[in-house]
This record gives sequence, C-alpha cells and structure tokens, in this order.
Amino acid sequence: MLDDRPATALLDRDLHRRRPRRGPNLANVRRHPPDPTDRLVPQIDNPRSRYQRKRSENPGILLNLCKSGQTVARRCRVGEGRAAGDRQGKILSPTAKRAAITMLTGTMQMSERFACKVVGLSRSVYRRLPLAQTPDDPDADLRAELRRYARKHPRHGFRRAWAWLRYDQGIEVNKKKIHRLWKEEGLQVRRAPRRKRAGLSSVPIVDADAPNVVWALDFQFDSTVDGKTVKIASMVDEHTRMSLLNIVDRSITADRLIEGLEKAFAMWGGPPLVLRMDNGPEFISEALRDFCAGSVGMSYIPPGTPWNNGFIESFNNRLRDECLNRNYWPTLLEARVVIEDFKDDHNHRHRHSALGYRTPAEYAAGCTHRHQPVACEID
Repeated sequence: MLDDRPATALLDRDLHRRRPRRGPNLANVRRHPPDPTDRLVPQIDNPRSRYQRKRSENPGILLNLCKSGQTVARRCRVGEGRAAGDRQGKILSPTAKRAAITMLTGTMQMSERFACKVVGLSRSVYRRLPLAQTPDDPDADLRAELRRYARKHPRHGFRRAWAWLRYDQGIEVNKKKIHRLWKEEGLQVRRAPRRKRAGLSSVPIVDADAPNVVWALDFQFDSTVDGKTVKIASMVDEHTRMSLLNIVDRSITADRLIEGLEKAFAMWGGPPLVLRMDNGPEFISEALRDFCAGSVGMSYIPPGTPWNNGFIESFNNRLRDECLNRNYWPTLLEARVVIEDFKDDHNHRHRHSALGYRTPAEYAAGCTHRHQPVACEID
C-alpha cells in the first residue's frame, strides 16, 4: 500500500527515527573509586543473560565450587592482580585427575560419569591402571631394589641409592629415572627445614686443597638407656672426608683428647697443618695448646657460627641421623662398637658426590694434590 503523505513528512519521520536517544548528563555526576569487593561476582546465581546462563551450566564451574566451597570468582581484568593465596594449581596430569575423581565420587557422592565430565578425563582412562601397578611393569625389579635399599638405609636419599646401584651393583641407570621411581615409591626423606644464615668468618680461612691440610674436630652427645651421658669426639679431613678419630666415653677431658689425637696422627700420617674447631673448653685448654705448639696450627671459628666448620658439622649430622637416632645404647661398650662400625662404613662404603661418587678411602688412595701455601697467619 502506497503512502500518500508528502515527501517532507516522510523525511521528518526518518530523521526522527535516526535521532539518538539522550541519556542523563553524567558530566556533573561524582565518580567513586571502585569497590574492591566488586571483583567477586557470582556467575551462577540468577543469570541475567543467555551467555551467563550457559556458563552457569558449565561443569567446570561445578569443579571450582567443589574445590573452594565458595562462589566462583570472575576472571580479573588486564592490570588487576590477585590476592596472595588466591592462586590454585591446575589439575593437569592423569594421576592428579584420578585423585580428584576419587575425591568427588567418595566424598561428594558424585557418580563416576559426572565426576569424569567435571574433571575432564575420560572414563576409560580413569579405569585404566598405570603401568607401574600392573604385572607388566618393566621397572618392577628396579623398584624392588630401591625398596630393599630404603629398608636398609631409611635416611638415605635417591642420589646415594643411585650411586649404590651404579657403582656397587653395576646397574647402568639414569639418575633422573631413579629420582622418578624414588618419588613414585614414596621413599623421600623428610628433613626439618633449616633457617638460612649469612655470616663471614672473622679469622683467616685455610683452604683444604690437599690431604692432611685441615682436620676438623668436634664433639657430640648422646645417652644410654639409663640416662647417662655419652660423649663422642669425631674428626674428618676436609679434603678427603675421611673419618679419623673415634672416642666414645662418658666424659672426654683435654688429656683424653690429646691421647686420641696422638694415635690419629700416627695412624693417618699426621699431624695436619691446621686443626679447625670451635671454642669448647677442651679445645681452648692450655694442655691442647701446649700439645699443638710448634707443630699444628689451631684455627678457632667465631663463637656461635657452626657453619664456619661445615665439614665436621655435616658429618655429625649424618652420624646423628643415620646412627644415633636409629639406635639406643644399653651399655657404653655397644655404643662404641656401633659408632666405630658406622665411621668405618663411612670411610669405605659411603660414596660422596663431591668426590665423584667415590668413597673417601678410594679418593684418598688416588689423590695426588699438593698444598699451595697462601699468605695467612696460623697461631
């Protein structure tokens, strides 16, 4: 049907249709800073659009709800950060996804089909057992060897297990593979975290660049089952890591220490150039000073800085962790025998990574290093 209105009226009608609608004047409106709590916007409560309604039906949002127990937070805009502790790791590996599905089906009473859909793992993959849990595992014998080694040495790590397999058993295997199998078998050694300290020695440092240059000396304490004290004196060569002294007694006086040092000097080709020790009463005694005068230098670490005597501290830590904490002593004689066996095992069977995975005895037998004197003062 033709419109019989004039052309001017039709033109006015088109201009009126194309005229934009005017909103309120925002020039004089006071703007407030954004509310930080506005970052968390519920996505599934009362969706106001088809896009939001589709997102509310996404199973991935249900997974976030199951993990956090809260409303789902929207994605941050460019330039916005997240608060500390707001980051959640992604579930990427099949092992982690299997654990998540097991949690959903067991704790939240979800069906297996729905849990697999939420996590994003097919039901066939979820039901398929890993190769390590089947009789066809190619590393079954290697896992058994690692478990046997861990039962015998429960405080050793995977590096020492790899060295035992490589050099003692003659098994050619990658260290990273041993690390992976060690973790899968749950054989990790839990160690208490230590506070890092930074300090500089206030005395000249003598580098142990050859055998019989620096011998480090220290004491340790334990007790027998009747509560009586057991005092242990240990000494190591800082270059070869050899254990050179074993005195186990109720108390060790300066004279008893001098007697043990004389035997160690005669047995191990001493005396060394320097004895490094802390400021214990036996070490600062006049008797020990007179014994060392003119033949052995005495280097005392600053008080309260055991990290400046790190070689003997590391040995004492291994002795405590692998021997003292694993045994109890009915008698002093038993303590002497077991501790002496441990130190002998350290010299002839413990493969040290800093020595190229050789034992201290093997390294000392083939060492041809010579001491290079430096300008330092030794009392």
